[in-house]
Amino acid sequence: MGEMNLTVFLELVEFKAKTASVLPFFIGICFSLYNFHKLHLGLVLLFFIAMFLFNMAVDILDNYNDYHHATEIHDYREKTNIIGRENLDLKVVFNLMVGMILLSAIIGVGLSVVVGWPFLLMGLFCYGVGIFYSSGPKPLSSLPLGEFFSGITMGFVITCLCVYLNTYEVLQWNFTTVGELFLISLPNTLWIANLMLANNICDLEEDEKNNRFTLVHYLGKQRALDLFVGLNIGAFLAILFSVMIGIAPWTMLGTFFVAPFIYQQVRLFLAKQVKRETFICAVRILAVGAAAQVISFALAFLF
Repeated sequence: MGEMNLTVFLELVEFKAKTASVLPFFIGICFSLYNFHKLHLGLVLLFFIAMFLFNMAVDILDNYNDYHHATEIHDYREKTNIIGRENLDLKVVFNLMVGMILLSAIIGVGLSVVVGWPFLLMGLFCYGVGIFYSSGPKPLSSLPLGEFFSGITMGFVITCLCVYLNTYEVLQWNFTTVGELFLISLPNTLWIANLMLANNICDLEEDEKNNRFTLVHYLGKQRALDLFVGLNIGAFLAILFSVMIGIAPWTMLGTFFVAPFIYQQVRLFLAKQVKRETFICAVRILAVGAAAQVISFALAFLF
């Protein structure tokens, strides 16, 4: 059996992709401070630990299920999947995953006792999507729903959870509040969905061999690429509207300084869709775009 060293562990939990959950969390903190002047540091730190543990567990689950579901048509299991490539002990991988899920669930239930049932409901939604994303007879990731659920769960719901933890004593759940939360989280929602979309564009042929019929299969590659461009434009429009209606400070327009970089990455991806060469473009777009949104939002607290 292969050794579970730090390098292998970090690849197993797909540590490089953690931007997707961390930056929506920070947008939630910025939104809470700017609109409600509230921050419950202890609660959000506990939530951060639970969120990070569950996010890592879901990525282990994805690799675990991909290993089991891979067909014998090609050498994905032996050469691509981290579990097969490193000859990891399946029992160790499974126990690690279950341990992370249980610990994060215990923290989540504890937080729900303190702040109330809305946190529990949103948390259960995240757990449901996370577990059924790659599990069951028809995993969400193998359907034309993967982009929607990954974007909504990690972009929108994580931001909502963070804002609710900070403002649970005063937050009113109404159409206006939900609309504002949706708008402030929309850039992350779209960029995270785009990450999944780019992955599925690159993996189209391999997915079809493995009987995974994603959104790209139904749209066709060209329309999927058009959607990739459209979601990037939508992210910047959401930033502009957030400032215009006053739920974000004018400093957040600083996100537009990274627009030329994002444009360059989009062009690189449109030119070639190869997993090992250009999928990184979508990762960079999410990391740089979402980080710029957080940093430019946070700058408002210095003025």
